[in-house]
Amino acid sequence: MNGLDKVDELRVAVIGSGPAGLYAASALTDLDNVSVDVIDRLPTPFGLVRYGVAPDHFKIKSVADTLRKVLQRDRVRFLGNVTFGVDLSIADLHQHYDAFVVANGAALDRRLGVPGEDLSGSFSATDFVAWYSGHPDTAIERFSLAARAVAVIGVGNVAVDIVRILAKTAAELRATDMPDTVLDVLAASQLEDLHLIGRRGPAYAKFTTKELRELGELTNADVIVDPDDLVVDDEARAVLDGSPNARRNLEVLEAWAQREPSGRPRRIHLRFGLSPVEITGAREVDGIVLTGRAGSGNTVLPVQMVLRAIGYRGSAVPGLPFDDERGVIPNDAGRILRDGVPSDREYVAGWIKRGPTGVIGTNKGDATETVRSLLEDGPGRRARASERRPDAILDLLRSRSVHVVDQRGWDAIDRNEIARGLARDAERVKIAELHLLLAAALQGQNESP
Repeated sequence: MNGLDKVDELRVAVIGSGPAGLYAASALTDLDNVSVDVIDRLPTPFGLVRYGVAPDHFKIKSVADTLRKVLQRDRVRFLGNVTFGVDLSIADLHQHYDAFVVANGAALDRRLGVPGEDLSGSFSATDFVAWYSGHPDTAIERFSLAARAVAVIGVGNVAVDIVRILAKTAAELRATDMPDTVLDVLAASQLEDLHLIGRRGPAYAKFTTKELRELGELTNADVIVDPDDLVVDDEARAVLDGSPNARRNLEVLEAWAQREPSGRPRRIHLRFGLSPVEITGAREVDGIVLTGRAGSGNTVLPVQMVLRAIGYRGSAVPGLPFDDERGVIPNDAGRILRDGVPSDREYVAGWIKRGPTGVIGTNKGDATETVRSLLEDGPGRRARASERRPDAILDLLRSRSVHVVDQRGWDAIDRNEIARGLARDAERVKIAELHLLLAAALQGQNESP
Protein backbone atom coordinates (compact mmCIF):
# COMPACT_ATOMS: atom_id res chain seq x y z
CA MET A 1 0.00 0.00 0.00
CA ASN A 2 2.91 2.39 0.67
CA GLY A 3 4.10 4.08 -2.51
CA LEU A 4 6.85 5.97 -0.65
CA ASP A 5 10.46 5.13 -0.05
CA LYS A 6 11.59 4.97 3.57
CA VAL A 7 13.62 8.17 3.21
CA ASP A 8 10.66 10.23 2.08
CA GLU A 9 8.70 12.25 4.64
CA LEU A 10 5.12 12.89 3.62
CA ARG A 11 3.23 15.79 5.19
CA VAL A 12 -0.56 15.53 4.86
CA ALA A 13 -3.41 17.79 5.97
CA VAL A 14 -6.73 16.21 6.86
CA ILE A 15 -9.66 18.63 6.83
CA GLY A 16 -12.17 17.47 9.42
CA SER A 17 -11.69 15.60 12.70
CA GLY A 18 -14.74 13.34 12.57
CA PRO A 19 -14.49 9.57 12.08
CA ALA A 20 -13.58 9.80 8.38
CA GLY A 21 -10.81 12.30 9.00
CA LEU A 22 -9.33 10.55 12.00
CA TYR A 23 -9.53 7.11 10.40
CA ALA A 24 -7.60 8.62 7.48
CA ALA A 25 -5.04 10.11 9.89
CA SER A 26 -4.74 6.72 11.58
CA ALA A 27 -4.14 4.85 8.32
CA LEU A 28 -1.56 7.44 7.24
CA THR A 29 0.40 7.44 10.48
CA ASP A 30 0.49 3.66 10.66
CA LEU A 31 3.49 4.38 8.42
CA ASP A 32 6.56 5.89 10.05
CA ASN A 33 7.27 8.34 7.21
CA VAL A 34 3.99 10.28 7.32
CA SER A 35 2.96 13.17 9.56
CA VAL A 36 -0.56 14.59 9.63
CA ASP A 37 -2.17 17.86 10.66
CA VAL A 38 -5.87 17.37 11.43
CA ILE A 39 -7.60 20.69 10.78
CA ASP A 40 -11.10 21.46 12.05
CA ARG A 41 -13.17 24.63 12.13
CA LEU A 42 -14.33 23.79 15.66
CA PRO A 43 -12.06 23.88 18.73
CA THR A 44 -13.24 20.36 19.56
CA PRO A 45 -12.64 17.14 17.58
CA PHE A 46 -14.74 14.06 16.71
CA GLY A 47 -17.38 15.66 14.46
CA LEU A 48 -20.72 13.82 14.46
CA VAL A 49 -19.53 11.40 17.14
CA ARG A 50 -19.54 14.39 19.50
CA TYR A 51 -22.35 16.42 17.93
CA GLY A 52 -24.56 13.93 16.09
CA VAL A 53 -24.74 10.66 18.01
CA ALA A 54 -27.62 10.77 20.50
CA PRO A 55 -26.35 11.74 23.99
CA ASP A 56 -28.04 8.71 25.57
CA HIS A 57 -26.31 6.26 23.22
CA PHE A 58 -23.26 5.84 25.40
CA LYS A 59 -21.86 2.77 23.66
CA ILE A 60 -21.83 4.40 20.23
CA LYS A 61 -20.34 7.61 21.61
CA SER A 62 -17.52 5.58 23.16
CA VAL A 63 -15.92 5.39 19.70
CA ALA A 64 -14.52 8.80 20.65
CA ASP A 65 -12.06 6.95 22.88
CA THR A 66 -10.64 5.20 19.81
CA LEU A 67 -10.49 8.44 17.85
CA ARG A 68 -8.85 10.21 20.80
CA LYS A 69 -5.89 7.81 20.59
CA VAL A 70 -5.30 8.86 16.97
CA LEU A 71 -4.96 12.50 18.01
CA GLN A 72 -2.49 11.49 20.69
CA ARG A 73 -0.03 9.97 18.20
CA ASP A 74 3.32 11.72 17.98
CA ARG A 75 3.00 12.43 14.26
CA VAL A 76 -0.55 13.80 14.46
CA ARG A 77 -1.28 17.44 15.31
CA PHE A 78 -4.73 18.87 16.01
CA LEU A 79 -5.31 22.37 14.64
CA GLY A 80 -8.77 23.37 15.81
CA ASN A 81 -10.72 26.61 15.33
CA VAL A 82 -9.33 26.88 11.78
CA THR A 83 -11.88 27.31 9.00
CA PHE A 84 -10.90 25.86 5.65
CA GLY A 85 -11.89 28.31 2.91
CA VAL A 86 -11.61 31.29 5.27
CA ASP A 87 -8.44 30.94 7.35
CA LEU A 88 -6.74 28.60 4.87
CA SER A 89 -7.10 28.32 1.12
CA ILE A 90 -6.45 25.52 -1.35
CA ALA A 91 -3.27 27.34 -2.36
CA ASP A 92 -2.12 27.39 1.28
CA LEU A 93 -2.61 23.65 1.55
CA HIS A 94 -0.67 22.99 -1.62
CA GLN A 95 2.17 25.16 -0.38
CA HIS A 96 2.46 23.58 3.08
CA TYR A 97 1.48 19.95 2.51
CA ASP A 98 2.39 17.21 0.09
CA ALA A 99 -1.26 16.16 -0.05
CA PHE A 100 -4.55 16.86 1.69
CA VAL A 101 -7.70 14.89 2.42
CA VAL A 102 -11.05 16.70 2.71
CA ALA A 103 -13.27 14.91 5.23
CA ASN A 104 -15.57 17.65 6.45
CA GLY A 105 -18.82 15.68 6.25
CA ALA A 106 -22.26 16.53 4.91
CA ALA A 107 -24.12 18.51 7.52
CA LEU A 108 -26.72 20.42 5.50
CA ASP A 109 -30.32 19.30 5.93
CA ARG A 110 -32.76 18.44 3.17
CA ARG A 111 -35.93 20.51 2.98
CA LEU A 112 -39.52 19.37 2.65
CA GLY A 113 -40.37 21.96 -0.01
CA VAL A 114 -43.86 22.71 1.32
CA PRO A 115 -45.63 26.00 2.19
CA GLY A 116 -45.05 27.13 5.77
CA GLU A 117 -41.69 25.44 6.12
CA ASP A 118 -40.08 28.69 7.27
CA LEU A 119 -42.63 29.50 9.98
CA SER A 120 -41.38 29.94 13.53
CA GLY A 121 -41.46 26.49 15.09
CA SER A 122 -40.38 24.65 11.92
CA PHE A 123 -36.82 23.38 12.17
CA SER A 124 -34.38 20.95 10.64
CA ALA A 125 -33.28 17.90 12.56
CA THR A 126 -29.73 19.14 12.00
CA ASP A 127 -30.40 22.24 14.10
CA PHE A 128 -32.29 20.41 16.80
CA VAL A 129 -29.71 17.64 17.20
CA ALA A 130 -26.94 20.27 17.26
CA TRP A 131 -28.80 22.12 20.02
CA TYR A 132 -29.31 19.19 22.35
CA SER A 133 -25.77 17.97 21.59
CA GLY A 134 -24.24 21.30 22.67
CA HIS A 135 -22.90 22.36 19.27
CA PRO A 136 -21.38 25.86 19.46
CA ASP A 137 -22.99 26.86 16.14
CA THR A 138 -26.47 26.71 17.71
CA ALA A 139 -27.53 29.38 20.21
CA ILE A 140 -28.38 27.82 23.56
CA GLU A 141 -31.68 29.75 23.64
CA ARG A 142 -32.72 28.50 20.17
CA PHE A 143 -35.39 26.09 21.43
CA SER A 144 -37.94 26.60 24.18
CA LEU A 145 -40.11 23.45 23.76
CA ALA A 146 -43.33 25.28 24.61
CA ALA A 147 -45.17 22.98 22.18
CA ARG A 148 -47.62 20.38 23.43
CA ALA A 149 -47.47 18.42 20.16
CA VAL A 150 -44.55 17.91 17.76
CA ALA A 151 -44.39 16.33 14.30
CA VAL A 152 -41.10 14.70 13.33
CA ILE A 153 -40.97 14.03 9.58
CA GLY A 154 -38.75 11.09 8.69
CA VAL A 155 -38.28 7.45 9.63
CA GLY A 156 -34.53 7.10 9.97
CA ASN A 157 -32.49 6.66 13.13
CA VAL A 158 -32.07 10.44 13.54
CA ALA A 159 -35.86 10.89 13.64
CA VAL A 160 -36.18 8.09 16.19
CA ASP A 161 -33.37 9.63 18.28
CA ILE A 162 -35.20 12.96 18.37
CA VAL A 163 -38.49 11.37 19.41
CA ARG A 164 -36.77 9.33 22.12
CA ILE A 165 -34.94 12.34 23.54
CA LEU A 166 -38.14 14.41 23.58
CA ALA A 167 -40.10 11.60 25.19
CA LYS A 168 -37.67 11.06 28.06
CA THR A 169 -37.67 13.04 31.28
CA ALA A 170 -34.81 15.40 32.07
CA ALA A 171 -33.95 13.17 35.03
CA GLU A 172 -33.40 10.25 32.66
CA LEU A 173 -30.95 12.38 30.66
CA ARG A 174 -28.88 13.76 33.55
CA ALA A 175 -26.18 11.13 33.03
CA THR A 176 -25.60 12.27 29.44
CA ASP A 177 -23.22 14.99 28.29
CA MET A 178 -26.03 17.43 27.45
CA PRO A 179 -25.39 21.01 28.58
CA ASP A 180 -27.29 22.06 31.70
CA THR A 181 -29.17 24.68 29.67
CA VAL A 182 -30.60 21.95 27.43
CA LEU A 183 -31.65 19.83 30.40
CA ASP A 184 -33.41 22.84 31.92
CA VAL A 185 -35.46 23.30 28.74
CA LEU A 186 -36.31 19.61 28.57
CA ALA A 187 -37.34 19.65 32.24
CA ALA A 188 -39.81 22.47 31.55
CA SER A 189 -41.25 20.80 28.44
CA GLN A 190 -45.03 20.46 28.31
CA LEU A 191 -44.96 17.96 25.45
CA GLU A 192 -47.77 15.42 25.35
CA ASP A 193 -47.88 14.07 21.79
CA LEU A 194 -45.03 13.16 19.46
CA HIS A 195 -45.90 12.20 15.89
CA LEU A 196 -43.24 10.29 13.94
CA ILE A 197 -44.36 10.45 10.31
CA GLY A 198 -43.16 8.40 7.35
CA ARG A 199 -44.11 9.27 3.80
CA ARG A 200 -44.11 5.62 2.75
CA GLY A 201 -45.13 2.39 4.46
CA PRO A 202 -43.18 0.74 7.29
CA ALA A 203 -41.36 -1.56 4.87
CA TYR A 204 -39.43 1.47 3.61
CA ALA A 205 -38.44 2.86 7.01
CA LYS A 206 -34.69 3.35 7.45
CA PHE A 207 -34.46 3.01 11.20
CA THR A 208 -32.87 -0.09 12.67
CA THR A 209 -34.93 -2.48 14.79
CA LYS A 210 -32.70 -1.80 17.80
CA GLU A 211 -33.47 1.92 17.63
CA LEU A 212 -37.16 1.26 17.08
CA ARG A 213 -37.46 -1.09 20.06
CA GLU A 214 -35.98 1.56 22.35
CA LEU A 215 -39.18 3.57 21.91
CA GLY A 216 -41.17 0.71 23.37
CA GLU A 217 -38.89 0.60 26.42
CA LEU A 218 -39.55 4.21 27.46
CA THR A 219 -41.16 4.58 30.89
CA ASN A 220 -42.50 8.07 30.16
CA ALA A 221 -44.37 7.45 26.89
CA ASP A 222 -46.87 5.10 25.31
CA VAL A 223 -46.27 4.03 21.71
CA ILE A 224 -49.40 4.12 19.55
CA VAL A 225 -49.61 2.48 16.12
CA ASP A 226 -52.67 2.43 13.84
CA PRO A 227 -53.07 -1.09 12.37
CA ASP A 228 -54.38 0.47 9.13
CA ASP A 229 -50.93 2.05 8.59
CA LEU A 230 -49.33 -1.40 8.51
CA VAL A 231 -51.18 -2.83 5.52
CA VAL A 232 -48.61 -4.31 3.12
CA ASP A 233 -49.16 -4.26 -0.66
CA ASP A 234 -47.33 -6.39 -3.22
CA GLU A 235 -44.58 -3.81 -3.75
CA ALA A 236 -43.91 -3.51 -0.03
CA ARG A 237 -44.00 -7.30 0.35
CA ALA A 238 -41.14 -7.57 -2.13
CA VAL A 239 -39.16 -5.10 -0.04
CA LEU A 240 -39.87 -7.08 3.13
CA ASP A 241 -38.82 -10.31 1.47
CA GLY A 242 -35.40 -8.81 0.74
CA SER A 243 -34.81 -7.05 4.07
CA PRO A 244 -34.58 -8.88 7.43
CA ASN A 245 -34.42 -5.51 9.19
CA ALA A 246 -37.66 -4.37 7.57
CA ARG A 247 -39.38 -7.62 8.54
CA ARG A 248 -38.26 -7.25 12.15
CA ASN A 249 -39.46 -3.65 12.18
CA LEU A 250 -42.89 -4.68 10.94
CA GLU A 251 -43.14 -7.38 13.60
CA VAL A 252 -42.41 -4.83 16.32
CA LEU A 253 -44.94 -2.36 14.90
CA GLU A 254 -47.63 -5.04 14.59
CA ALA A 255 -47.14 -6.00 18.23
CA TRP A 256 -47.46 -2.36 19.31
CA ALA A 257 -50.61 -1.95 17.21
CA GLN A 258 -52.29 -4.57 19.43
CA ARG A 259 -51.19 -2.92 22.66
CA GLU A 260 -53.46 -0.62 24.67
CA PRO A 261 -51.98 2.68 25.94
CA SER A 262 -51.26 2.63 29.65
CA GLY A 263 -51.78 6.33 30.36
CA ARG A 264 -48.15 7.48 30.46
CA PRO A 265 -47.49 11.24 30.39
CA ARG A 266 -46.46 11.30 26.73
CA ARG A 267 -47.68 9.53 23.62
CA ILE A 268 -45.60 8.57 20.57
CA HIS A 269 -47.72 8.13 17.45
CA LEU A 270 -45.98 6.20 14.66
CA ARG A 271 -47.68 7.05 11.35
CA PHE A 272 -46.87 5.77 7.86
CA GLY A 273 -48.00 6.54 4.32
CA LEU A 274 -48.51 10.24 5.05
CA SER A 275 -46.75 13.08 3.22
CA PRO A 276 -46.66 16.68 4.45
CA VAL A 277 -48.23 19.14 2.01
CA GLU A 278 -48.38 22.26 4.18
CA ILE A 279 -47.29 23.59 7.56
CA THR A 280 -49.95 25.97 8.80
CA GLY A 281 -49.90 29.07 10.97
CA ALA A 282 -49.79 32.85 10.75
CA ARG A 283 -46.33 33.46 12.16
CA GLU A 284 -45.87 30.33 14.25
CA VAL A 285 -46.63 26.71 13.48
CA ASP A 286 -50.10 25.64 14.57
CA GLY A 287 -50.56 22.51 12.46
CA ILE A 288 -49.41 20.29 9.64
CA VAL A 289 -51.46 19.02 6.72
CA LEU A 290 -50.68 15.47 5.58
CA THR A 291 -51.94 13.58 2.57
CA GLY A 292 -52.16 9.82 2.24
CA ARG A 293 -52.61 7.58 -0.76
CA ALA A 294 -54.78 8.78 -3.63
CA GLY A 295 -58.38 9.20 -2.56
CA SER A 296 -57.74 8.99 1.17
CA GLY A 297 -57.99 12.75 1.77
CA ASN A 298 -55.96 14.98 4.04
CA THR A 299 -55.11 14.64 7.72
CA VAL A 300 -54.53 17.75 9.81
CA LEU A 301 -52.49 17.44 12.99
CA PRO A 302 -52.58 20.29 15.53
CA VAL A 303 -48.86 20.62 16.31
CA GLN A 304 -46.80 23.59 17.45
CA MET A 305 -43.42 22.32 16.21
CA VAL A 306 -42.28 20.50 13.09
CA LEU A 307 -38.86 18.87 12.80
CA ARG A 308 -37.75 17.57 9.42
CA ALA A 309 -35.37 14.61 9.54
CA ILE A 310 -35.26 13.51 5.92
CA GLY A 311 -31.54 13.32 5.34
CA TYR A 312 -28.31 15.28 4.97
CA ARG A 313 -26.35 16.56 2.02
CA GLY A 314 -22.88 17.97 1.52
CA SER A 315 -22.03 21.57 0.64
CA ALA A 316 -19.52 22.94 -1.81
CA VAL A 317 -15.96 23.42 -0.56
CA PRO A 318 -14.28 26.67 -1.70
CA GLY A 319 -11.84 26.00 -4.51
CA LEU A 320 -12.87 22.39 -5.13
CA PRO A 321 -15.26 20.85 -7.69
CA PHE A 322 -18.71 19.84 -6.46
CA ASP A 323 -21.46 17.58 -7.72
CA ASP A 324 -24.50 19.60 -6.69
CA GLU A 325 -26.98 16.88 -7.62
CA ARG A 326 -25.36 14.25 -5.37
CA GLY A 327 -23.99 16.67 -2.80
CA VAL A 328 -20.46 15.24 -2.97
CA ILE A 329 -16.99 16.12 -4.25
CA PRO A 330 -16.51 14.10 -7.46
CA ASN A 331 -13.81 11.50 -6.99
CA ASP A 332 -12.38 8.18 -8.07
CA ALA A 333 -11.48 5.98 -5.08
CA GLY A 334 -10.90 9.17 -3.08
CA ARG A 335 -8.90 11.04 -5.75
CA ILE A 336 -10.66 14.35 -6.36
CA LEU A 337 -11.65 14.74 -10.00
CA ARG A 338 -11.40 18.08 -11.77
CA ASP A 339 -13.19 17.87 -15.10
CA GLY A 340 -13.05 14.10 -14.81
CA VAL A 341 -9.29 13.98 -14.24
CA PRO A 342 -7.63 13.16 -10.87
CA SER A 343 -6.22 16.38 -9.45
CA ASP A 344 -2.73 16.68 -8.02
CA ARG A 345 -2.42 15.94 -4.28
CA GLU A 346 -6.15 16.39 -3.55
CA TYR A 347 -8.24 13.65 -1.90
CA VAL A 348 -11.58 13.20 -0.18
CA ALA A 349 -13.08 10.83 2.42
CA GLY A 350 -16.31 10.27 4.32
CA TRP A 351 -19.77 11.65 3.59
CA ILE A 352 -18.45 14.42 1.36
CA LYS A 353 -16.91 11.62 -0.73
CA ARG A 354 -19.76 9.11 -0.93
CA GLY A 355 -22.85 10.88 0.44
CA PRO A 356 -24.50 10.50 3.88
CA THR A 357 -24.70 6.71 3.97
CA GLY A 358 -23.47 3.97 6.27
CA VAL A 359 -22.64 3.87 9.97
CA ILE A 360 -19.62 5.24 11.82
CA GLY A 361 -17.58 2.14 11.04
CA THR A 362 -18.23 2.55 7.31
CA ASN A 363 -15.85 5.49 7.39
CA LYS A 364 -12.90 3.25 8.27
CA GLY A 365 -12.97 1.30 5.02
CA ASP A 366 -13.80 4.46 3.12
CA ALA A 367 -10.81 6.30 4.58
CA THR A 368 -8.53 3.31 3.98
CA GLU A 369 -9.45 3.34 0.29
CA THR A 370 -8.62 7.05 0.06
CA VAL A 371 -5.29 6.62 1.87
CA ARG A 372 -4.40 3.73 -0.42
CA SER A 373 -4.96 6.00 -3.42
CA LEU A 374 -2.89 8.77 -1.82
CA LEU A 375 0.04 6.49 -1.09
CA GLU A 376 -0.08 4.86 -4.52
CA ASP A 377 0.39 8.35 -5.99
CA GLY A 378 3.94 8.48 -4.63
CA PRO A 379 6.37 11.40 -4.81
CA GLY A 380 7.46 10.39 -8.26
CA ARG A 381 3.94 11.16 -9.51
CA ARG A 382 3.28 14.43 -7.72
CA ALA A 383 4.81 17.73 -6.73
CA ARG A 384 5.94 18.27 -3.13
CA ALA A 385 5.08 21.10 -0.78
CA SER A 386 7.32 24.12 -1.28
CA GLU A 387 7.24 24.98 2.43
CA ARG A 388 8.57 21.97 4.33
CA ARG A 389 8.88 23.49 7.82
CA PRO A 390 6.08 22.03 9.98
CA ASP A 391 5.55 25.18 12.02
CA ALA A 392 5.25 27.38 8.94
CA ILE A 393 1.50 26.72 8.81
CA LEU A 394 1.21 27.90 12.41
CA ASP A 395 3.13 31.06 11.59
CA LEU A 396 0.79 31.68 8.66
CA LEU A 397 -2.30 31.28 10.80
CA ARG A 398 -0.83 33.47 13.52
CA SER A 399 -0.17 36.19 10.95
CA ARG A 400 -3.89 36.02 10.08
CA SER A 401 -4.88 36.38 13.76
CA VAL A 402 -6.30 32.88 13.97
CA HIS A 403 -6.43 31.41 17.47
CA VAL A 404 -5.41 27.84 16.77
CA VAL A 405 -6.61 25.34 19.38
CA ASP A 406 -3.95 22.65 19.57
CA GLN A 407 -3.93 19.34 21.44
CA ARG A 408 -3.16 21.07 24.74
CA GLY A 409 -6.11 23.39 24.17
CA TRP A 410 -8.45 20.50 23.44
CA ASP A 411 -7.13 18.59 26.47
CA ALA A 412 -8.00 21.63 28.63
CA ILE A 413 -11.55 21.69 27.22
CA ASP A 414 -11.78 17.97 27.87
CA ARG A 415 -10.72 18.35 31.51
CA ASN A 416 -13.14 21.23 32.01
CA GLU A 417 -16.08 19.23 30.67
CA ILE A 418 -15.20 16.19 32.79
CA ALA A 419 -15.07 18.42 35.88
CA ARG A 420 -18.52 19.79 35.03
CA GLY A 421 -19.79 16.24 34.76
CA LEU A 422 -18.73 15.38 38.31
CA ALA A 423 -21.31 17.79 39.66
CA ARG A 424 -24.07 15.97 37.77
CA ASP A 425 -22.95 12.33 38.07
CA ALA A 426 -22.15 12.32 34.35
CA GLU A 427 -18.93 11.43 32.53
CA ARG A 428 -18.86 14.97 31.18
CA VAL A 429 -21.09 17.97 30.55
CA LYS A 430 -20.42 19.75 27.30
CA ILE A 431 -19.48 23.40 27.00
CA ALA A 432 -21.84 24.73 24.33
CA GLU A 433 -20.72 28.33 23.93
CA LEU A 434 -17.83 29.00 21.54
CA HIS A 435 -16.32 31.79 23.64
CA LEU A 436 -16.18 29.50 26.68
CA LEU A 437 -14.61 26.70 24.64
CA LEU A 438 -11.94 29.09 23.37
CA ALA A 439 -11.34 30.53 26.84
CA ALA A 440 -10.82 27.04 28.28
CA ALA A 441 -8.48 26.14 25.42
CA LEU A 442 -6.47 29.34 25.78
CA GLN A 443 -6.01 28.79 29.50
CA GLY A 444 -4.71 25.29 28.83
CA GLN A 445 -2.35 26.47 26.09
CA ASN A 446 -0.97 29.21 28.34
CA GLU A 447 -0.17 26.81 31.17
CA SER A 448 3.40 25.60 31.51
CA PRO A 449 3.92 22.12 30.02
